[in-house]
Amino acid sequence: MAKPKKKAKSKKAKAKPKAKAAAKKAAPKTAAFRTVFNLPQVTVPIFGSDQTFPVRRIYCIGRNYAAHAREMGSDPTREPPFFFQKPTDAIQYVAPGKTVNHPYPPLTKNYHYEIELVAALKSGGKNIKAADALKHVYGYAVGLDMTRRDLQSQMKDQKKPWEIGKGFDYGAPIGPIFPVSKVGHPSKGAISLSVNGEVKQNADLSQMIWSVAEQIEKLSEAFELKAGDIILSGTPENVGAVVKGDTLVAKIEGFPDLTIKIV
Repeated sequence: MAKPKKKAKSKKAKAKPKAKAAAKKAAPKTAAFRTVFNLPQVTVPIFGSDQTFPVRRIYCIGRNYAAHAREMGSDPTREPPFFFQKPTDAIQYVAPGKTVNHPYPPLTKNYHYEIELVAALKSGGKNIKAADALKHVYGYAVGLDMTRRDLQSQMKDQKKPWEIGKGFDYGAPIGPIFPVSKVGHPSKGAISLSVNGEVKQNADLSQMIWSVAEQIEKLSEAFELKAGDIILSGTPENVGAVVKGDTLVAKIEGFPDLTIKIV
């Protein structure tokens, strides 16, 4: 009796293993990517702790005290808040009780101080309402928004971005961050700055046009705020120039002084 013939494999069936092998060979190998080099995380010490606050972005509000708005040629009764940013690595930490050398930056002959209350965020989001804003704040610090005023003014006159006047090395001296559990949410209290012992700026936090909560609300309409963001909340009137050798002492009631020497 003749043996039954085996069914011939279809061309499709024969091609299947070959196609799989070819596809496997062509598939790229997955590999873990590595950075070309490492960059340090910018942090600010938290007062009374061995912990530090990692900084993601630095936001600044412009002209947030009425008298300062007027001295800068603005009308505080009509102008909505506006914001700009400084690079994270502009931070220069100033420990309490220390006088830290602060380098006079290049390209300027009119270098100005601006003392400000700093708010540090532990969380964020979009379109945050002012009523809910303060729950996102981790703590507060004393800060300076140092400014190359002549460069800023030149760029304004030319209708060009004035980042060069604000965003430069060491342009954001800051003291330690105090958690809300220690200082609450400062809404009033003396804020002042002296140069060589002479008081130049002298106001109260209650004189802010836009409160910290309102600043967070407005910022979150334009950006998604996140943990690690800090906000410099504006400076009082009488900003002015400093030169090498000057010593600046920034004071906000309830916080240790921040002291730098221009070198």
